[in-house]
Amino acid sequence: MHGGGSVSEAKGGRSAQLKHTGLRSGWTTGACATAATTAAFTALLTGEFPDPVTITLPKGQRPAFALAREELGSGAAMAAVVKDAGDDPDVTHGALVRSTVRRLPPGSGVVFRAGPGVGTVTRPGLPLPVGEPAVNPVPRQMMRDHVLSVAARYGTPGDVEITLSVDHGEEIARSTWNPRLGILGGLSILGTTGIVVPYSCSAWIDSIRRGVDVARAAGRTHLAGCTGSTSERTVMAEYALPEDALLDMGDFAGAVLKYVRRHPVDRLTICGGFAKLSKLAAGHLDLHSARSQVDKGFLAELARRGGADAALVSEVAAANTGLAALQLCAAAGVPLGDLVAAGAREESLAVLRGAPVAVDVICIDRAGTVVGRCAPRRGP
Repeated sequence: MHGGGSVSEAKGGRSAQLKHTGLRSGWTTGACATAATTAAFTALLTGEFPDPVTITLPKGQRPAFALAREELGSGAAMAAVVKDAGDDPDVTHGALVRSTVRRLPPGSGVVFRAGPGVGTVTRPGLPLPVGEPAVNPVPRQMMRDHVLSVAARYGTPGDVEITLSVDHGEEIARSTWNPRLGILGGLSILGTTGIVVPYSCSAWIDSIRRGVDVARAAGRTHLAGCTGSTSERTVMAEYALPEDALLDMGDFAGAVLKYVRRHPVDRLTICGGFAKLSKLAAGHLDLHSARSQVDKGFLAELARRGGADAALVSEVAAANTGLAALQLCAAAGVPLGDLVAAGAREESLAVLRGAPVAVDVICIDRAGTVVGRCAPRRGP
């Protein structure tokens, strides 16, 4: 045991895993953009930039961000925050995230624009319409909420245009999957919790093993390996598992399966995003985007087995993203999500090599809606 004490005395769950790694968490581009937007809008209304500026993240944490740049002009204010990714090897670590806020006529709402270094969506299959700035839904909602909060504080409408930019973002984006996904011109503003969880391979895999040990010592017989906070919430809603039965496996599906093979429990649920679990179904045990990618040809073959006609099979093979492939199949009544879940279960059972563990798989979309699942099954 690390840090003294017995396994039975330790606490499990995602927060315990992160603490055990000794790694420092960081902030997403979405959190940085929200902080910059909040500061800029406040300055636009009051003439003063709050520095540091405090925001509220989706899970209630209230971090403060120092401003790296600020400009107050006629009808607009700009604030910028340097992204700190903590100990995560993130290509956007150190990037300067800027937000320029302008007032709009009452009733306009909050409008997002892509400035230099922030990409624009040019192909379908992403959670944003074509032509929109690549600012994902959760960061958009965070910024809307903070704008409305500031507006309410000063008794003014919250109708603004928010232009987000990232210094050198177009250059940084070449090291990401954005160009292949049709996000052109720069980076995406991302994040579902506001927090970057650092994944040092060795430290995180060690924390997974510790999580299994803690759960088994507590007498847990049903564990869940989750790819992130959204899948964790889905599993909680489905099975009401205690916190110490939840394993934040991140991208390390293989690490969970191999350790559970040697330290079995009665049941293991794997829950994650459809695209990530399609990689597991295709035989990848490391689901990180830098080390494996969604195989549209594989999805097309699954769709064919699920009854898709030749035209749909071709469409799936040419789809921009896994989500686009899923939507095409859903419209045609082909259960691609269930087929991916079953494929991921079979790959998991192959890694378990006959260990007495029943496996079921749940695939979700970005909102946490279940889009595919399969029943528990044990290997031969």
